[in-house]
Amino acid sequence: MGQVMFIVWRESVEALLVVGILHAWLANPDHGAKRGLPYLWAGVVLGIAAAVGLGAALVGFTEVLSGDAQDYFQTAMVLVACVLIVQMVFWMKRNGRTLKRDMESSLQKNHDQGTWWGVLVLVALAIAREGSETAIFLYGLGFGQGGSVPMSMWLAVVIGFALALVTFWLLQLGGKIFSWRLFFRVTEIMLLFLAAGLLESGLDRLISLELVPTLVDQLWDTSAILDDASPFGSLVATLTGYRAHPSGMNLLVYAVYWLFMWVLLKRAGAPPAKQVKPA
Repeated sequence: MGQVMFIVWRESVEALLVVGILHAWLANPDHGAKRGLPYLWAGVVLGIAAAVGLGAALVGFTEVLSGDAQDYFQTAMVLVACVLIVQMVFWMKRNGRTLKRDMESSLQKNHDQGTWWGVLVLVALAIAREGSETAIFLYGLGFGQGGSVPMSMWLAVVIGFALALVTFWLLQLGGKIFSWRLFFRVTEIMLLFLAAGLLESGLDRLISLELVPTLVDQLWDTSAILDDASPFGSLVATLTGYRAHPSGMNLLVYAVYWLFMWVLLKRAGAPPAKQVKPA
C-alpha cells in the first residue's frame, strides 16, 4: 500500500506542476490568453483518459493470458516499470531547470499564432505520459495483476493524490524547507531505490521461471533482523530491493545497478564541456 501511495503522490505532483505552470501563464491577465484555458482542461481530460485506458488494457490483457505467458508478461512489465522510473528521474534531472521556460515559450508561440490546439496536445501528452507511467508502475507493483483490485489499493491511490495536492500547495508557497529543488532531489533518490526494488522483484521472477541462474542459492540470512516476508520487511524490500536471504545473482545485479546509477548521476551532474573556438 505504501509503494502505491508513494508512486501516485510523486507522479501526481509532477503532473500538477505541468498543469500549474500552464494555468498560471494562461490565467495571467497581462498575457491575454484566457481563451486557452478550455483547451488546457480538455487536454487534462484526454491525458487522464489515455492513462486510464492503458491501465485497463494492462489488466484486461493479463486476464486473457494464462500460465507461463502471464508470468512472462508480468515479469516484463515489472522490468519495464524499473526502466521507466530510471528514465523519468534522469529526464527530470536534465529538463527540470528549463521545464517552465520551455512550456511558457510554447504557450507564447501558440498565442502569437492565434491557435490553442497546441496547448491541448501539449497538456494531453504530458498528462498521458505521467499517467501512463503511473499505470505501468502500479501494475509492476502488483496493482490489478490478480484481476480484481483490493479496496486498500484504491484507498492508497486516493491518499496519494490527496497528499500530492497538499504537497503542491506547500511547494507553491515557496521557502527554504518546501522547495521544488529539495523535493525533486529527495524523491529522485527514493525513486532510484524503488527502481532497484522492482529490478530485484523482476529478477526473482526470472529466477523462479528458471531463465536466470542463482549463482549461489543463499549468501546469508538476515531474516532474524528484518524478515522480508513480514509486512514491514516486505515494504522495505519493495522500496529498496532488500533481501533477507539473497542469492548470488541478487547481490550481483544490485551492485551493478547502483554502479550504473552512480556513473549516470556523475555524468548528469558534470558541467557541460566548453566548446573551444578555432583560432
